Formats: sequence, C-alpha cells, structure tokens
Amino acid sequence: MVFIRSLLVLGSLFAAGLANPAKRTPAQVEADLNNVATQVTNLDNLIKAFPASGLAGALAIHNAATPLVTALNTATSDSTSTGPLGESDGAAVLAIVTGFQPTILDALTRIVADKSAFASQPISGLPALVHQDLVNLQTATTALANSLLANAPADLKPSASAVEGAILTALSTAVAAYAT
Repeated sequence: MVFIRSLLVLGSLFAAGLANPAKRTPAQVEADLNNVATQVTNLDNLIKAFPASGLAGALAIHNAATPLVTALNTATSDSTSTGPLGESDGAAVLAIVTGFQPTILDALTRIVADKSAFASQPISGLPALVHQDLVNLQTATTALANSLLANAPADLKPSASAVEGAILTALSTAVAAYAT
C-alpha cells in the first residue's frame, strides 16, 4: 500500500512537472541565438569553401546543417518558454538576429549558386540531400522566427518582421532551387 501511494505521489509530481515546463530566461534565449550565429557562420564558411572542397566539403555542409537545426529548435523551445520580452531584452535579441542575418543570406545565396557543383559530385543524390537539409532548416527557422516575433515588444515587431521576412524569403528561394 505504501508503495502504491509513493508511486501515485511520484506520478503526480512527474505530471505536474510536464504540465509546467521550466521557464527560460531572456539571457538563455540570447545564448541560444549566439549559438545559432556560431552554427550559421560555420555553415557559411563551409559553403564558401565549396566547390573547391569537393565531395568532403559537400558532406561537411550536410553534416553542419544538423547541429544548426538542433540549435534553432533549442532556441525556439527556450524562446517559447520565456514568453514576452521586455524592451531591452527584445532589442538584444533583435540585435543578435540582425547581426547574423547577412551570414544566413550569404550562405543561402551561395548554396543556390552551387547547385550544379553539388550535382557534379561523384555521389549521386547530393542535391536531394541539400534540399532535405534546406527544408529542415526552413521548418526550424520558421518556428524560431514565429516564436521570436510573438514574444517581441510591440514597437520592435516591424523590424523583427522585416528580418524574419528576408531570411524566410531567402530560405524559400533556396528550397525551391533544390526542389527540382
């Protein structure tokens, strides 16, 4: 009987923990976004080195996409858990994203330009792999952008929306380029 009661209490505590996920702080969201920036820079550098880096470079680009998707998903989760941001935190978040926006746009422009180089590698199917990576990045980026925009202070929403629009448009262009 004591065992059953203990099990019920433990189950109730576990359920309560699931119902109230840990609230994150704006500082955690900023740290997450700085990690995204690092991952984006790494991916951009690998794309810049391609096609000179050959097949190994193409595979490195693919392998760099996975931790970027993970970083985006973590930032989304933490942003959602944090909720609405105050003015200074919202401005800090916007500054971080605005800071790495040119790197994202460069990476996406370059990967579109390199489509034929991916197709010419000795392993068939690389463009399809890049397409899947881009779809995954688009999904994760859209979720993060939606969360950040929802939590941005009202006066920063137009600027945040413009940054979101530029990034998501470039992602859509890249996805479309590799869809065929």
